Amino acid sequence: MIDFVGLNIVNIGLWLLYVSLPVIVIYVFYLAFTKAFRYMGFSSYEASMIVLISFLFFILELINLDIVLFDFNISNIYLFSYNNWDVGINMGGGIIPIIISIYLFFKKKLDLKMVLVGIFSVSILTYLITYVDPTKGIVATVPLAFAPAFFASILSVFIFYKDFKKAAPFAYLSGTIGVLVGADFFHMYELLNSSVELRTNAVIGGGNVLDMIFITGIIAVIIDGVLMFRQRKKEKID
Repeated sequence: MIDFVGLNIVNIGLWLLYVSLPVIVIYVFYLAFTKAFRYMGFSSYEASMIVLISFLFFILELINLDIVLFDFNISNIYLFSYNNWDVGINMGGGIIPIIISIYLFFKKKLDLKMVLVGIFSVSILTYLITYVDPTKGIVATVPLAFAPAFFASILSVFIFYKDFKKAAPFAYLSGTIGVLVGADFFHMYELLNSSVELRTNAVIGGGNVLDMIFITGIIAVIIDGVLMFRQRKKEKID
């Protein structure tokens, strides 16, 4: 119980601010993210569900908590075992981004060759800036972790500068799948051949890679939206 005795109005106001600040920050991010996804062609309902589900699994990963239904772990789905490694795929960092990307690919009728070029380019960059740490998984230093998002955005603007409505979906798709492939799949062989004494989980799209995928997908879309907004505004002026 909180003791309010001796608290003046200023202290009460500061306490309320500290308590409400996380909620305000989450709400601001929620509005920004759903707006970004609506720009990509999702309805408000679709955008809200995508953001809420992504946030849910992102937070669960941060607090190291799994969702189990009928004795089945849906947060990290087991795939196979190799040496002392149990390989699985993360729902929030692996399955959901893949489903969203497939949805965008067909809904926006993106060119397959361009998509493959984008994914391959981002995956190569991601592979170069990430490295294997048997105790932490696949990691990247904080400044470099943002590189795939900016690269995916610049690439999408360069390719779709005449068709900006496809730029954001392309940025999200190439950014998230590129990070997933470059970080986890390209490093998988090296990780599984790393020596570990105890049985260890290797989760595709989990841990630090989930952070990169989540950040890359959102930042790529927001950057793309800003760049394309400025482009449209410039065209109207001209």
